[in-house]
Amino acid sequence: MRKLILAAALLGVTALAPADERVHEQVLDNGLKVIVKEDHRAPIVTSQVWYKVGSSYEHGGLTGISHALEHMMFKGTERHGPGKFSEIISANGGDENAFTSRDYTAYFQSLAKDRLAVAFELEADRMRNLTLPAAEYAKEIEVVKEERRLRTEDSPTALTAERFSATAYLASPYRNPVIGWMSDLDALSVDEVRAWYRTWYAPNNATLVVAGDVDPQQVFALAARYFGPLKAERTGVSKPRAEPPQDGIKRVLVKAPAKEPYLIMGYKATQAGGAGPDWEPYALEMLASILDGGSSARLDRELVRGSEVAASVDADYNAFTRLPEMFSLDGTPGKGHSVGDLEQALRVQVERIKNEPVSPGELERVRNQVIASKVFEQDSVFYQAMQIGQLESVGLSWRLADQYVKRLSAVTADQVQAVARKYLTDDNLTVAVLAPQPMNGKQPRTDAPGDVHVLR
Repeated sequence: MRKLILAAALLGVTALAPADERVHEQVLDNGLKVIVKEDHRAPIVTSQVWYKVGSSYEHGGLTGISHALEHMMFKGTERHGPGKFSEIISANGGDENAFTSRDYTAYFQSLAKDRLAVAFELEADRMRNLTLPAAEYAKEIEVVKEERRLRTEDSPTALTAERFSATAYLASPYRNPVIGWMSDLDALSVDEVRAWYRTWYAPNNATLVVAGDVDPQQVFALAARYFGPLKAERTGVSKPRAEPPQDGIKRVLVKAPAKEPYLIMGYKATQAGGAGPDWEPYALEMLASILDGGSSARLDRELVRGSEVAASVDADYNAFTRLPEMFSLDGTPGKGHSVGDLEQALRVQVERIKNEPVSPGELERVRNQVIASKVFEQDSVFYQAMQIGQLESVGLSWRLADQYVKRLSAVTADQVQAVARKYLTDDNLTVAVLAPQPMNGKQPRTDAPGDVHVLR
């Protein structure tokens, strides 16, 4: 469920002050973009390196290669052997991790501010000097395959989400699972991973984001010292692979051992910077929050606590993606109700929002909640850096983060109704249903479906 802070009405829009004066940007001669955001509330810093490559850059036969390479980034360079990266960060009192998504792969460290050079030295080293030993790869690809078994094949909801995406998208690379298809993982070679690394892991295809108690000029000097000597690379070119128009409802039935049925309904929509009017993604975000913005929102109030047709239900949309995004509804039917009952109830909610404008009071309440959640997210230095990295990695500007509240504040009831009528149609709809099969003593995993796979 979209987690919002209900005390938000007490906060004005001005609570989220523009960050322009605290954000500083510089591009090194080799093309590496360095963005620094000052936040002096605590003597800590987060350092993040974002590469513009993920599963949506992959093609048939190579799915999962970006995620496999993420694993191998911890397996040593010429200077630092396998596992040394994590050992050094830990010895310096920091923590680190990485993740792969459809649109990017990111690596991050959180440390005391006087330890930033340690993170820079290590990240610069593995940006160009990874050794990718065959023996380490042979072991690690088996770890990746086991991760796929645990996170997808043994999780009925995640498996349904994977089949849903593969059915919904005909040409868009968003049909690729981030972790890859098992047959591709079986066939993937260390030489292919080496080639992928050389093609995409270069300073001119990366963004370095630093947020925390730092002096921007000192950060730029450190970046020039450690990353400046790295050579730019002629990186790969991502083909458009535009999704053709859909001409009717698509349906997929997934049979898997499970305790409960599960439903996903997804409508092809748009994204920030897409072909439609620039207000549409923000209206879609408001629409998602009207439906699923906490216990007082429509889906929870009317379907879970009201008719009890749903045991749980969610609405989701992300405006900031590289390619056109999906507006999705998903849930589990309540006791005594079927998946068909839940689908029909969700359809009623969709038609209602198309035909009845949202009242000024409801729109204002939801808007305040959404804005408040964004205000409180700024308490996290890590999240501030994440927001910058995500926007830059999908081809947008970090400045959109400063415009976000203003854009949401400008959304009208007519615009919410307009995007519902335009995008929430049967010709844009894909429906996936999980049909539970006998468990035979097997306990399903309950990992929530999602497009980001965390490494460790």
